[in-house]
Parts: sequence; C-alpha cells; structure tokens
Amino acid sequence: MNFQVFQALFDGVLMGGVYALAALGLSLIFGVMKITNFAHGAMMTMGMYVVYSISTHFGVSPYIALPVSILALFIVGYLLQRFLITRISNAPAHNQLLLTLGVAYILENTILAIFTPNYKTLNVESLSTAIRIGKLTVNPAKLIAFLVALVVTALIYLLLYRTFIGKAIRATSQERDGARLMGIVVNRTGAIAFGIGALCTGIAGALLTPVLSIYPTIGETFQLKCFVIAVLGGMGNLWGALISGLIVGVVEMLTGYYLGGSWSDFVVYIVFVLVLFIKPTGLFERRNRRE
Repeated sequence: MNFQVFQALFDGVLMGGVYALAALGLSLIFGVMKITNFAHGAMMTMGMYVVYSISTHFGVSPYIALPVSILALFIVGYLLQRFLITRISNAPAHNQLLLTLGVAYILENTILAIFTPNYKTLNVESLSTAIRIGKLTVNPAKLIAFLVALVVTALIYLLLYRTFIGKAIRATSQERDGARLMGIVVNRTGAIAFGIGALCTGIAGALLTPVLSIYPTIGETFQLKCFVIAVLGGMGNLWGALISGLIVGVVEMLTGYYLGGSWSDFVVYIVFVLVLFIKPTGLFERRNRRE
C-alpha cells in the first residue's frame, strides 16, 4: 500500500473518532427524546469558544479548560430540554425542530456578537511538534482527541448500562409511560439525557480547538456530518455511531487524497445515500437491550 494512503487512513481514523463523539450526542438525544436537535452544531461551537476563551485568558492548556466546557454544555442542554422542549413535547415534530433551530441561531449570534466573525486560532506550543512513528506523522492534538473520544464513548456506555440513571434513560427511551409508572421522573431524566448529549458535543468541539481555526458558524460544518454519522450508525445506537464516525473520517481523508479536499463532503454524502438505499435503517440498526 502506498505510504501516503496509509497516512490518509490513519488521519481519517483520528478525525473519525471525534466526529463519532459529536454524533453520539445527537444520536443519544434522538434515541431518548425522539428529537432531532438542530442546535447541535451551535453547541459544538460553544464548546470550542469556551475552551478558547479560558485558554487565552488564563494561559492554560485547552485540556485544563475542558471540564468547564463539559459543565457549560451539560447545563445548556439540561435547561434547553427542561424548560423549553418539554413545554412543546406534545406539539408536532416540526415545532420541536424549529425550536432547536431558533436556539442554534441565538447561540451563533451571541457568539458572533461577543467574539466577532474573525477566525480564532489556539496555538498550543506543546502540541505544535508532530510525532514521528517510523514514516508515519502523527498530529499530537488529533491523537489526544481520538483517545479522549474513545474514553468518553466507553464512559457513556458504562453510564447507560451500569448505573441507575442509565437504566432510567433507557427505560424512558423504550417506553415513556411505562417508565413513568415505575416511578421515573421522565422530564428530568430526559433533560439529563439531553445534557449528556450536549456535553458530548461540547467535548468534541473542545478537542478540535487546537486543531482548527474557529469562527461563529463553524458548527454548521459539522451539523450535517453528525446527522449522516448518526443515521448511518442507526439513531440511538452507541457503537454504531462510533464505527460510522470512523468510516466517514476515513472516506473523507481518502477522497481528499485521491480527488482533492473539495470532493470530500460530496463523496461522503454519496456513500450515505447509497448505504441508505440498500439499508434504510442504517448500518447498525438499533436494538433495545434489556437487563
């Protein structure tokens, strides 16, 4: 295999892990609340700017600022579900879509007013030197982002399948009325699930801050890609989102290598359409696991 192809594959896997983490949040929110969150990209942007602000203001590593981003996004997601989306939970689906779209515009324009439309770059000196493994070149920030994404995905899995709140979230996802009869506070559980989904997005955005230049609408770049990954993986399927994220990352990088970067998104969406044409439920259809 051509070495450059192997390098592209490796870079695709690293970026795919972060894509998967962002899509995991979207998939979790849909799986529990049956809501397609159009504010997902804006929340990712918020996570980026929280880390950027703390890192530049206090002169600390973005990874030290990461817990603040996690907390901020969880609170935003929790409050959005608890006090806005819950109030229209029985309304037509398009009302919920328009509400999250409105929230996205509010977040984007708030960021725009505070930070201006200028591109921001977070330079981390300790991450500026590439790691060499034989002929392979590894970007330290991308490698850290990939490893953190795997750890967070594993922790979310343990939360959902090994804790009481996780079982409550899954019960709410499978049968809301039955969960309510079992004493689960459905609205609060849904808000927690929404908050967890939002913090996954915030972590993904924060991890990409040392890698990308950021601007107020950068989340729109990832919004549709997250939908593609979540649908390919089967909406609500945890590991499906991870594997689909890796696939999308690899396809994107290989397309960039062979055809040029301008073709990357085009080929990703072509693959998406072809897969759904063959398997409309996605590559990994969600299965309810009962314990």
